[in-house]
Amino acid sequence: MNVTLLAGGVGGARLAHGLDLALGAAPTGKPAPALTVVVNVGDDTELHGLDISPDIDTVLYTLAELNDEERGWGLRGESYATLTALKDLGEDTWFTLGDRDLATHIVRTARLRRGEPLSAVTAHLAASMGVRPRVLPATDDRLATLVDTPSGRLGFQEYFVGRQHADAVLGLHFDGADAARPAPGVLDALAAELVVLAPSNPFLSIEPLLAVPGVRQALTDAPGRRVAVSPIVGGQAIKGPAAQILESLGHEVSALGVARIYAGLVDVMVIDERDANLAGAVADLGLTVHVTDTIMGGPPGRERLARELLAFA
Repeated sequence: MNVTLLAGGVGGARLAHGLDLALGAAPTGKPAPALTVVVNVGDDTELHGLDISPDIDTVLYTLAELNDEERGWGLRGESYATLTALKDLGEDTWFTLGDRDLATHIVRTARLRRGEPLSAVTAHLAASMGVRPRVLPATDDRLATLVDTPSGRLGFQEYFVGRQHADAVLGLHFDGADAARPAPGVLDALAAELVVLAPSNPFLSIEPLLAVPGVRQALTDAPGRRVAVSPIVGGQAIKGPAAQILESLGHEVSALGVARIYAGLVDVMVIDERDANLAGAVADLGLTVHVTDTIMGGPPGRERLARELLAFA
């Protein structure tokens, strides 16, 4: 089975890992199942002269089983000598960069400056880390998520990391999206037998993907089964500011609120068993509803949910 996951953030990385575990190695003599992960790049940034792609790196580190499970991002067993030295030299160090993590950014920056597209650089990093699935940036072109707040328009990392996503979100702007083109392979990947929208933030992770011209239409026209997993469980976000953004943008803070956003884009909505009472209202949107335990936790929980998605879809 060919599977494509649209992802960003920790929730997307964890479901990507679960799908990779569930698909596993193909039986002898049979073609290997193909997993493609299309990743948000709206939160990419430049710091200390380095090009940083946080969502891509979180996906790569998680698939390579190198990630820090406790934090959900970054590398396990990191050290921060370089960050400390930067601070001693008067640099602003609000964005945490570990010593081993810096190696990823150095390689990415050097290759981008030699003219390689982000998709080729990402493929190189994935191969170097032993990552089996194909990991694609949504676009090779510049795309920046900007957040409108009562304090004005903020760059994504300033809002998310620098200010700890404490500001109310009044709107979002995806700078550069109009001129961006899908990275090679992205539109073809949406023709997979199964396309899954990860339990990522609908506004900060999924919407920037869909803002790339051609991607939303390709998802709408996708011939395979389209499934979304709600990132809201029992009226709360599993991780991050999804609940606050739903509320500030006028949406219901529930799995039903998420389903209303995705209606017309997916066929199946997966909601947590704690939200089983919403199944009827979600079905009234024309969606098939699957109720299960959506809390992934460690690798066994991720694989369990992924196997359910594959079996159900």
